[in-house]
Amino acid sequence: MSETIRNVEQMLDSSPVIDVTAKFGKYQTLLDELKAKIDARFETTRDPSTEELESYGTYPDGPGGKVAGYSGPEVDWMVHSWLGNPSVGFVNLHLTVWLGPQVRVPHLGIALLLWPEGWFFCDSVPRTSLVIDAEYYDKYYAPVNDDWLKFQADHPDFEWFTSPSAFIRTSLSPTAQCYSFKWSEENFQAVADWMHNHVDRWLTWVDEAEEVPEAEREAQREIDLKIRRNIADRDPANSMGVRYFGEELTEKLVRSLWGGDRELPRP
Repeated sequence: MSETIRNVEQMLDSSPVIDVTAKFGKYQTLLDELKAKIDARFETTRDPSTEELESYGTYPDGPGGKVAGYSGPEVDWMVHSWLGNPSVGFVNLHLTVWLGPQVRVPHLGIALLLWPEGWFFCDSVPRTSLVIDAEYYDKYYAPVNDDWLKFQADHPDFEWFTSPSAFIRTSLSPTAQCYSFKWSEENFQAVADWMHNHVDRWLTWVDEAEEVPEAEREAQREIDLKIRRNIADRDPANSMGVRYFGEELTEKLVRSLWGGDRELPRP
């Protein structure tokens, strides 16, 4: 298995300028399918703070994007977003679900990238130290390990993505999928299959989860927020927002990813 050790800007700047609008459409359809499964399980409401981000920039004539943030009785913060300029070969899409403190099921993290080749990230974001809480590891990560290894063995042409940022590397769980890949229908389908299977598995975890005692929920709520904010604030890909939209709008976009301007109450 080969490896990619470059940040997003380096990947884009060293690649040819290619219109990826059609690929972008396939990514959008995939995220819409995954979000439909999530919407069927959870009651959520669009947070008013993200309504002005329904469309920003000048897309399709230039760079643009969208951020939709949601909250609900069981969901602390869900984000469905994209940012980029598909006509010149770059787009970054997210679907993340940060659960409320009523359960300790890992959060759901999904990201898709075109640079103009493919890239994807899919993870179960842990809510505790897996080294300390071995039972949590046994429940949510050990059962996925064989599938994780099989994906790697079955797709030797996928390149493992190693972020130059040590913080980003330490934020990944042991069963995170984080690869760049040559775009083909076969490779795209492999990504789509993994994500559908992962979301199905994650929803089963939610349905089967034991409730967290009320006395322990506030501490869990604050841990979750720190994790979410640190990942959003420290994402090296934020530099692409600055490149396209400047510091001020990028700061607002980053806050929207962790709910910094939210108006709806947290569960």
